[in-house]
Amino acid sequence: MAQRSSTNRAASDDYDDVEGFAVAVVREDSTWRCSPLSAAALSSLSAAEDELRALRSTGAVFGLLDVDDEFFIVLRPGPTGSRLLISDATAAIDYDIAVEVLDALNVEVPDIDPDELDDIDPWEEGDLGVLADLGLPEPVLSVILAETDLYPDEQLGMVAQRLGFADEFSAVLDKLHR
Repeated sequence: MAQRSSTNRAASDDYDDVEGFAVAVVREDSTWRCSPLSAAALSSLSAAEDELRALRSTGAVFGLLDVDDEFFIVLRPGPTGSRLLISDATAAIDYDIAVEVLDALNVEVPDIDPDELDDIDPWEEGDLGVLADLGLPEPVLSVILAETDLYPDEQLGMVAQRLGFADEFSAVLDKLHR
């Protein structure tokens, strides 16, 4: 991962300082639409799921969340539960939303001393096939995740490019004044 913040977001009661973006992506027929999710989606997995489920679509719906430019989450709600991928499981040391993702995946939070995080390589957890049916096979997503010298927004941009909604994705990010 590019650079880890030394602040402990999980210990903070003020989530307003979590930066990044949360974007809903909808594909109906062959058309992609992207729209911003609320800031609450960056600090609460259930808030992000609720917002995505409210979009009601006959096609695919998923969320791309860049939390503090530290890690990203791909969230795809479904009738039997959400499919999830987190780009860096070690983020659960600093971020409650990362803990929520690991809990949903039935994965224990890594037992890592926060002072040693900079010395530990990130690893993903979750469903690498979360977007395979839309045209992003597991091996390609694995390559994107392996690009740890890139920031999460750059990795998500690669996901958008590969799936064919890079222009729509960029337009939403531009509106968010990133």
